[in-house]
Amino acid sequence: MSVPSMDKMMKAYIESASIERLKCGRPGDGTVKNTLAGFRRFMRWIRARAEKRSAECAASGGEYPPVSIVRSALIHKYLADMLKDGTRPITAVSSLYQLRQLFAKWVLPYYEDRGWKIPPFPSFGHRPKAPRYRRPDAATLAKVKAWYVALPTDETWFAATMMLEFAMRNGDIMRLKRDNFVERGGRIFLNYVPHKTEHSSGRIVKWPVHPSIWERMRTVFTCGDPPALDEAVFDTLNAAMRALGFEGTKGAYELRKICVDHIYQKFGAEMAVSISGDDIRTIMHYYADPAQPNIGDIRVADLL
Repeated sequence: MSVPSMDKMMKAYIESASIERLKCGRPGDGTVKNTLAGFRRFMRWIRARAEKRSAECAASGGEYPPVSIVRSALIHKYLADMLKDGTRPITAVSSLYQLRQLFAKWVLPYYEDRGWKIPPFPSFGHRPKAPRYRRPDAATLAKVKAWYVALPTDETWFAATMMLEFAMRNGDIMRLKRDNFVERGGRIFLNYVPHKTEHSSGRIVKWPVHPSIWERMRTVFTCGDPPALDEAVFDTLNAAMRALGFEGTKGAYELRKICVDHIYQKFGAEMAVSISGDDIRTIMHYYADPAQPNIGDIRVADLL
């Protein structure tokens, strides 16, 4: 059994992922892309470190070092350097999770078929959770409503509508087709399976489209299909939401959170799960704020 170089391991992972996907549908393209991103970031750090300390972690006869360099001390140093450079803790640990996908259990038999012995990925702690969702105050929500109402009927409006009215994610919006809008009993429904939870919850989202939204939406369809959007549209939404006071790089995602939280407030957790496709635990942590009830005065004794 031999130990491969990091680049050979990455190539084998990509090839193995395509085979494994035929068997069980996973890992998805997004997982492979994230793994490649984590690998590239790690290799940039390795090369920068090797330039500073040429004798350390140098490739044996090639550009890439052997996978045996991935040991606990090196991973902890990598994490410390990312944090020192200003990387957010949750982003730094996410990068390690991306890199760890190279060592996933499902891919180990594929490595063994190549005659490789792969060391286990070192433990580095748990992924920090994003803070619980906090409902924006009334003034901020009023600004969001005024901004949305003033949008012209174009691609930006369509993307904002799919997030604010239907809690869709960026990628799902870009994959939309006319077939995702179905008619039942004279009503139009949005019908799709969220890509992120396709292999976990696998829930189908089927949500009614308000007639006024449908009439306006159809004016931006091209040849009968929803507009073909790219990331530039969501960059515009991100900038707009940051201008309204929301922080972070995923400003547009706040529209999805506002949608789920308001469905939760008005119709309860079951409907919030229905429109988002996520499980109830995810809803209660990331998308709804049960700590801020919106009911009036109440006495439980009066309910007895």
